[in-house]
Amino acid sequence: MNAFRSFAAAAALALGAAALPAQTAPVTHSPEAAAILREIRYLASDALDGRLTGSPGNDSAAAFLARRLRALGLRPGGDHGTYLQHWTVASTSGTREAGVADRATQNVVAILPGSGRLAGQDIVIGAHFDHLGNGPFGSMAHGDSAHLMHPGADDNASGDAGVLEIARLLSQHRPRPSRTVVFVLFSGEEEGDLGSAYYADHPARPMDSTLAMLNLDMVGRMRDGRLLALGVLSATEWQPLLDSANGSYHLELHASGNGWGPSDQNSFFAKGRPVLQFFTDLHADYHTPADTWSKINADGIETVARFVADLARRLEARPGPLSFVNAAPPVMASGERVWLGTIPDMTSEPGGVRLTGVVAGSPAETAGIKGGDVLTAIGADTIATLVDFQNVLVRHHPGDTVTIRIRRDGRMLALPVTLGRHQ
Repeated sequence: MNAFRSFAAAAALALGAAALPAQTAPVTHSPEAAAILREIRYLASDALDGRLTGSPGNDSAAAFLARRLRALGLRPGGDHGTYLQHWTVASTSGTREAGVADRATQNVVAILPGSGRLAGQDIVIGAHFDHLGNGPFGSMAHGDSAHLMHPGADDNASGDAGVLEIARLLSQHRPRPSRTVVFVLFSGEEEGDLGSAYYADHPARPMDSTLAMLNLDMVGRMRDGRLLALGVLSATEWQPLLDSANGSYHLELHASGNGWGPSDQNSFFAKGRPVLQFFTDLHADYHTPADTWSKINADGIETVARFVADLARRLEARPGPLSFVNAAPPVMASGERVWLGTIPDMTSEPGGVRLTGVVAGSPAETAGIKGGDVLTAIGADTIATLVDFQNVLVRHHPGDTVTIRIRRDGRMLALPVTLGRHQ
């Protein structure tokens, strides 16, 4: 998940980040979950060196994913009868800073053909497989840690493994889908959704035939059955479809937002397609070397994959299209990257931003801010949503002292905080 969009930027600026203490990988209870964990363990391994766009490790990840899709019997959707769609990273200030300008890379594309009169229409299911390599571009770690290998197990090997499981479920399901399903695994997401933007301009099937795009990004840390569906306002039918699919799962499902978000669904929403991004919430290991395979909840990913596969079956079988609802793109403010060190609850905005915790040694902890607090204002600016949070933070600079107002146990507190610098 990249930090170029307002939703992700709010998280990144707030978090800033040191890693959570090491956790033990949850015990898996099915062959499917065990296979998911094996795939993530490889994608997040030292051998792939953080999968930076255009790197040998990124190329190996693409080849691995292509082999998995080929083994499922899916048709190639890439260049010249292959599963790889090759493209070159443009040279911009952002890609030069990331060290990936002018590099050759590839998306991975596979097709499950539909049958019957709706086969000319399609659903795209995707995830990105690139990550940050050895930083420091995009890293939320501080000091020397920002230059270590960033394995990207949750971001986004988890989404890749989820898409592979969805592909297995849909390819084995009978009857075959009425609409065609296109599986696309993108490179270049961390530098600003570059791979999905290339695909949207060079789709395997005409973009106007695409019913919807479903994106999996950071689905590897499910807690208490919580799943976020971002983009629900991009089609009027999304909420009832999600509720219907959830009838068999009873997930704590939080659906919100228009089609603009922190990941590859942006490229499809910009083309007028309804979208959803599935996400199991933020954690303090985001964009740090601590995002390792050992912390992955593989059973949770299996649940997400089954849920999304069920939703896809409902989509491919519906007789008509979805009703697209457009929205203006977010306006991104510019500014230095400050560090506060709060961990926001992405599912709850109870008249402010609820915090699930704070990073040890952060400016937030030093000021006395705690998990469970609801942040309601920074200086004279009221904070009602995560977007408010981001828009206010980016107007400040490292070293600024601000008064942060919080609600704690029914009491209002005003705490002075000196903002740190993200390094």
